[in-house]
Amino acid sequence: MMDLVFLGTAQGQGGGMFNMMVPMILVFGILYFMMIRPQQRKEKERREMITNLKSGARVVFGGGLLGTVTNVKDATFVIKVADNVKVEVLRGAVSRVVEKGEKLDEEDGK
Repeated sequence: MMDLVFLGTAQGQGGGMFNMMVPMILVFGILYFMMIRPQQRKEKERREMITNLKSGARVVFGGGLLGTVTNVKDATFVIKVADNVKVEVLRGAVSRVVEKGEKLDEEDGK
């Protein structure tokens, strides 16, 4: 009779471990679809935007610097930030493209 009680307890613990894993898997699934996947999509769109940049485009950098692309190189852009002032920056520094006629304000760091 003791053996039956021991086996019943062992089976109950195994089922408890499975029951603990199900909520953890569900939480990971929710986090993936709510946080990780949208961030990956946003980063893919940003990479495509940087790939498609051409000379003459107005861009904003992570630090808030505005400029116009004057030359596109393999890993960098040459940006005109003022008259007779050109800066070479890495492609990853570009955070967004400013469309013609678009107004900028302090909230545009998104």
